[in-house]
Amino acid sequence: MKLSFLIALVFIGISIFLLINASSDLTSYTTFEQARTSKKEVKIVGQLAKDKDMVYNPEIDPNHFSFYVIDKKGDTQKVILKAAKPQDFELSEQIVITGKINGDDFIAKDVLLKCPSKYKDEEVYIKSES
Repeated sequence: MKLSFLIALVFIGISIFLLINASSDLTSYTTFEQARTSKKEVKIVGQLAKDKDMVYNPEIDPNHFSFYVIDKKGDTQKVILKAAKPQDFELSEQIVITGKINGDDFIAKDVLLKCPSKYKDEEVYIKSES
């Protein structure tokens, strides 16, 4: 066997291993209702419930932030993030939380925010002109 053929086989084997490993990390988006029955980590897309309390006291515990999220079906759930409050959190249009339900709370491991576009006001202005 040629050395280049052997190297290509090893490279293909490593590539397949990495793809299988990466695919095990993929989770689908669910709702809070489905998350209550799931034992695995889930991702939920929703919006911040601005009418409910957000609790963040960095003087007491800088790694505890709780807030409420409304999922796509309209269910509201308390979410606890064991990290600092993200910057411009209140301005987010959409929130993706990754974690698990624990008791009555959703314990978030990760939070991804979709913030408003800096061009959004410009779009509204252009539309109102015509």
